[in-house]
Amino acid sequence: MPRPLIGITTYVEASTRYGVWDVPTALVPTGYYELVQASGGTAVLLPPDEPETAAEVLARLDGLVVAGGPDVDPVRYGAPRDPRTGPAATLRDEWELSLIAAALDSRTPLLGICRGMQALNVALGGTLVQHIDGHAAGPGVVSWHPVRPVPGTLYASLVPEESEVPTYHHQAVDRLGHGLVASSHALDGTVESIELPDPAHWTLGVQWHPERDKDTRVMSALVAAASALARV
Repeated sequence: MPRPLIGITTYVEASTRYGVWDVPTALVPTGYYELVQASGGTAVLLPPDEPETAAEVLARLDGLVVAGGPDVDPVRYGAPRDPRTGPAATLRDEWELSLIAAALDSRTPLLGICRGMQALNVALGGTLVQHIDGHAAGPGVVSWHPVRPVPGTLYASLVPEESEVPTYHHQAVDRLGHGLVASSHALDGTVESIELPDPAHWTLGVQWHPERDKDTRVMSALVAAASALARV
């Protein structure tokens, strides 16, 4: 069997320098596709496209990773903008919320990472806390803190012990989206992972950055679920 095809959404930057160039780019840090590859999948990058094409794109994939990045626009969950919330990333919001909806509709295995977890929550009608302290060491500096799994959840079946995870975020889940449950917490009570408690639909979001860790258990589980879908 060929390795399952895992789509990864991309960051969109107005100005990126490389070589002699300074141009707009759609990109991801190498850790994302390296983690997919190390977990047995084939990675493809998904730059923003027209939202109405999301279902067509998902039909060609076996799994979806919604990557980290800028804050989800609070207009998406009906909240006024906190001054500490970053500028709107309209293209990413439109595209990724459409991809998430298509993945949920098609039961495509889905992993949301950091912003991706928050987008999953918003896609299902949840809300976000627009600023928390203590989950980023400073601009461009990843910190680590312990996460405790909730017994009986998908996440706890993958990582049953308390573990240290790499984290870099200033927003968090507030009200959970429809059907979602919290499956791990930081010591301060922050929701660190969410999931749909449906064994027929592999859907998980983690607030931390597994692409910056050596632990492949979460991504390997996504790839295994995607592989099972590819065989159907």
